[in-house]
Amino acid sequence: MAQINPHINFNGNAEEAFTFYKSVFGGEFLKIIRFKDISSPEFLIAENEASKIMHIALPIGKNILMANDVPEIMGRTNENENRSKISISAESREEADKLFSKLSVGGNIEVPICNSPWGSYFGMFRDKYGIEWMVDFDPEHNKRTEK
Repeated sequence: MAQINPHINFNGNAEEAFTFYKSVFGGEFLKIIRFKDISSPEFLIAENEASKIMHIALPIGKNILMANDVPEIMGRTNENENRSKISISAESREEADKLFSKLSVGGNIEVPICNSPWGSYFGMFRDKYGIEWMVDFDPEHNKRTEK
C-alpha cells in the first residue's frame, strides 16, 4: 500500500527545525543534501545559499518527514499561511502527551490535548517553526489494528 510522507518548506531554518524534530522523535536522518552538494556549472548556487538544505529526511515510524529550504530567488515561504497539518496517530495516551508537550514547546496551542467529542484523545498546535501538528490517540482504532 502507498504511504504518505509529509514534506515541509522552510526559509533557511530546515536544519534547525529537523534537529528539534529528531530530538523529539529520535532516529537518524536518512539523508541531508545541501545546495552546494548539487552545484554544477549548469546549476550555480549562490554562496549565501550553499549550506542551506536542499533535502532532509527523518524516518518517523513507517513514514518519512521531509523538508527543504526554499532558495531566496524563489521568494519566502509564508510561515503564517496554512501549509497543511501533520497528523500523528499515537499508540498510547502517554505517547500522545509526550509528543504534544515536546513538539509544542515555544509554539501556539490551538486545541489543548484532551478527550474529544468524537472519542479520541486529541490536541492541535503550531510549533515554534510555524508548522501545524495534530496529535491523536484513538483507543478504538488501536483495538482494531491489534487484532
